[in-house]
Amino acid sequence: MSYITLNSSKLFHNFSFLDTLFSQHRIEWAIVGKLLCGNEKFLRVLLEMSDKEICDSRLSNLKTIKKISPKTTTIYIKPPANRLVKSIVEFADVSFNTEIRTLQALSAEAVKQNKIHRVVLMVEMGELREGIMVKNLEHFYSGVFELPNIEIVGLGTNLNCLNGILPDREKLHTLKRCKEILEEKYNQKIPYISGGSSVTVPLIFRNEIPEGINHFRVGETLFFGTDVYDDALISGMYSDVFTLTAEIIELREKPKLPSGTAGTNLTGEKPELNQRDKNKSSVRAIVDIGLLDIDHQNITPRLPFVKIIGASSDMLILDLDTNSTGFKVGDTVEFTMNYMAVLRAMNSDYVDKKVVSVIHHTELKILQHMN
Repeated sequence: MSYITLNSSKLFHNFSFLDTLFSQHRIEWAIVGKLLCGNEKFLRVLLEMSDKEICDSRLSNLKTIKKISPKTTTIYIKPPANRLVKSIVEFADVSFNTEIRTLQALSAEAVKQNKIHRVVLMVEMGELREGIMVKNLEHFYSGVFELPNIEIVGLGTNLNCLNGILPDREKLHTLKRCKEILEEKYNQKIPYISGGSSVTVPLIFRNEIPEGINHFRVGETLFFGTDVYDDALISGMYSDVFTLTAEIIELREKPKLPSGTAGTNLTGEKPELNQRDKNKSSVRAIVDIGLLDIDHQNITPRLPFVKIIGASSDMLILDLDTNSTGFKVGDTVEFTMNYMAVLRAMNSDYVDKKVVSVIHHTELKILQHMN
């Protein structure tokens, strides 16, 4: 069975790196754990290393977090569906909201459960995903700030997830100004401006975060060390917290080009063939994972001579060239993964999940030198 490995030592290194960075700039932060898809084994690793708030967009995942660690603050990070209001109040300490009717329903349910439900109002800043338009924010706030058992603890925004709109000083300053206007008019303190996700982290290094932006929500950069703004790796962080491992189930020398009349494959594609490979052969391996489990376009073999040829529903085809390392049936091949590849694999029941804890001394020396 193929499996995905979480390296807890590398994850803790990335966590410590970010925790120090945010602490130095007097910013609180929450971990976006939705990538783990509620996997209890991996969530326990996260909860053991951190006392931070945990964000997720799936209610079932928040239930799992509360089961493991009832005292952990949970945040539901998309506008709640009305049918989920009862469970949102039960399992999410905080939720992100953009609709008055939903907030009214949350208020009524919080009264029933004798709880104070905390709320972040999401503000539209150009990404055109969720968010209250700035011009309507004051009117919106007037209709919700006195709802019983609802405490508005912050304003937030989302960027880069739909249209790729990047954060900048002007957008963050606008969000800060919104908070100041509401506080002054309604004489009610709003403690947080949740002004950033992973894509906003690089602005810290550029000193482009306005004072008052005091809360971030971070997932991708924690797990992959990503500078999302420039699609690069942040110096001093690990990109390979996750590794995919698959077993070779067939190994044969075969022609590089298929033979016969070609139609479309199961994904509706007609593979492009390089006629320069005619009459050439190479060693091909099939490993025990496929499109049902992974996005093969978002994984990369660790060995540079191993090439991914394609995939079917449950098999991945590799070109090993001359097989210079002597792979044989039963051996395993390792792959690095990006965010979308991990997300797909974590959602598959056919990919096992394992935890390891190791950082090689050479890797650590390189990171220390980079810092």
